[in-house]
Amino acid sequence: MNQIITKISHLSQKIPGQIYLLLAIIIFGASNSITKQLTEIGAAKFPGENPISFCNVLFVGNICALLILIIIYKKQLNLHELKQFSNQDWATMLTVAFLAGAFSPAVSFEALSRTMVNNVILIGRIEPPLTLALAIWLLGEKVNKWKITGAIISFAGVILIIVLQNLGDNSVTASSTKMIAINSGEILAAIAAIATAISNTISKARLHRIPVGFFNIVRNGFGGFIFFFAAIYFYGSSHFMQLLSPFLWQWMLVYSAVIVVVGQILWLKGLSKTSSSDASIASAFNPVAGIIAAYLILGEKPTIAHYIGGGIILVGIILSQLGNNHKIASNQVPEKIHPQQRETGLGFKGF
Repeated sequence: MNQIITKISHLSQKIPGQIYLLLAIIIFGASNSITKQLTEIGAAKFPGENPISFCNVLFVGNICALLILIIIYKKQLNLHELKQFSNQDWATMLTVAFLAGAFSPAVSFEALSRTMVNNVILIGRIEPPLTLALAIWLLGEKVNKWKITGAIISFAGVILIIVLQNLGDNSVTASSTKMIAINSGEILAAIAAIATAISNTISKARLHRIPVGFFNIVRNGFGGFIFFFAAIYFYGSSHFMQLLSPFLWQWMLVYSAVIVVVGQILWLKGLSKTSSSDASIASAFNPVAGIIAAYLILGEKPTIAHYIGGGIILVGIILSQLGNNHKIASNQVPEKIHPQQRETGLGFKGF
């Protein structure tokens, strides 16, 4: 057994970091579609009392992922390490855990229940421009014109998707009004992206010395705890009536192991073997992976609005990447970046 483990370890060292990033992006890109597909499977099997509701998926998925993460990163859960964190460190971790582990996923799930997966994916692309703007405004980060131009163009692409979709809806329904009524799902997708951008900015400023494994445990544990009691407060205790369903737990164990844990491990492994530029390029392909997954898993075909707006977003991504390459070509020393901070632009990644 030890020889097998040793051989696997040696083999993993020979795999290029870019392969790890690519596999992680495929998993993360499929997370929205798989989540929605699971709720549809539950609704078909249990009409009227679906155990795989979005709330149950989020809460049980968090618990399953938490248990697996504790097993993987148990060495980081020692008293000596915990004593090194200041009160400010804990406050920062809990704030980011709330935003990234409870609020943003919950809002994303609700958005998925109200609009197309492609809308959630593409509207979520406002996250990188917002993160960039917050970094410039709050952290005084210096950014070249390529990245700023790319961020503005990407943001414009998202707005264009919303406008074109609503114009199309108005023409179909022959509405007499000329006002653009934004779908509630689109609004929620934007709110989730804003929350993620804020958590990314806080992470960049304050989480330099927090071990990634330990932080992920805090994020899943605290995020699940907050979400559970918030859901009971807003929806009542009956909201989790199907929480102990074996059907729910068997799917969530698989979902958590593959989407959350394997995805995160592949991503972190890729980050440890590649540069920030490689991670940026990989992140840029996340929406493409998400749209392909939506088509293959759910049969969602992109609309004309998605093609036009998505094309503009792609142009913005390319310009932003030119900005990253320009920084490297200028012989600027890359800053030491915490892996948690390099998730900008990935959007929803399970939990």
